[in-house]
Amino acid sequence: ITMPVFRFTPSDGHKGLRLDIYLPQVQDDWSRTFTRRVIDLGGVHVAGRRVRRCSQMVRPGEQIEVFIDGFSLDPFRLEPEHVLFQDPYLIAINKPAGIESQPTPARFKGTIYEALGLFLQNPSRPLDAPNIGMMQRLDRETSGVMVFSTHVKSHQPLTQAFRDRHIDKKYLALVNGIIEADEGEFRSLLARQRSTNRVKSVQRGGKEAITRYRVKERYLSATLVEVELLTGRSHQIRAHFSEAGHPLLGDHRYGGPASLGGIVLPRTLLHSWRLTMEHPVRKENLQFEAPLPDDFLEVSEALRHLS
Repeated sequence: ITMPVFRFTPSDGHKGLRLDIYLPQVQDDWSRTFTRRVIDLGGVHVAGRRVRRCSQMVRPGEQIEVFIDGFSLDPFRLEPEHVLFQDPYLIAINKPAGIESQPTPARFKGTIYEALGLFLQNPSRPLDAPNIGMMQRLDRETSGVMVFSTHVKSHQPLTQAFRDRHIDKKYLALVNGIIEADEGEFRSLLARQRSTNRVKSVQRGGKEAITRYRVKERYLSATLVEVELLTGRSHQIRAHFSEAGHPLLGDHRYGGPASLGGIVLPRTLLHSWRLTMEHPVRKENLQFEAPLPDDFLEVSEALRHLS
C-alpha cells in the first residue's frame, strides 16, 4: 500500500510566501485550512525534513513533499480509559484500531507515541519530555495491549525481557476458512520484500519467526484463533496465516477477504489480547488484558449467526 505523496518545487515567483499560502496556490483542491492541518499533523517535509510551522517561508528550488494517509485529520489523544496499568516505571495501554504506533511520513501528531508523550507530560514541567521506551509496535489496524517503559530504571530490563522472549504475548485473530487442527505451530525465516512491502518466508537470509495457535471457535467459513508469539517479527501473524492458506479477515495486503457471507470486515481482525511479564524493577508478575473491541465482537457475533 503506497501512501500518496505530492512534490512541489517553488520558483523565484514564490519566494517569501508562507508554506500554508504556497501549497493551496499550487494544489487547487487544498484549502488553506486543510493545508494547515496537514502541516500540524506532520505531513509536510521541506528538503527532506518534517516541518510543523505554517509560517515557514518557502525557498525557490527547495523541494516540498506532502504525505497524506487519508485518515482523520483529528489527532488521536490518549484518555484515562485507554490505560490498563500505570506506575512510575511502566504504562500498559489498550490501543484502539486505526492508530499508528509511531510516526510515519504523513503524521507525527496523533500517533500512539506522540499521544503517550502528551499524556505523561508533567504540567508543572512542560519543557521536560517524558521518558518513554517503546518496546513493541502494533500495526495501525491492530488493537489491544501495548507496554512502554517510562523510567530510566525500567528501559534496559524491559528491553532485555522482550529480546530474551520472557514476555508472553497472546493475540486473538479471525482467519479465513476452517482450521482443522485444534492447535499448531508455524516456524520459518521471515524477510521483507521491498517491492510489495510485505514479509514472506524465505529459505535463507530472514529472521526466525515462531507462531503458535490454538483454535477457540470455528464458524461456517472462518476460525477464531488464540495466537502466541514466540518471536516479535513485523507482520509475523499476518504472513504465517496467509502462507498457511488462512489469511486474517480484512487483511487486504496478505490476501484476506474484505467481506464474508455479506459481512463487511472493517479492518484486519487482529487483537493484542493478553501480555504476561515480570515487572522490570519490582519483579512481581503482571498480566494485562485488553477486552475485544466492538468491531471484532460484532463480526464474531455475525459469523456465529451465519453458522
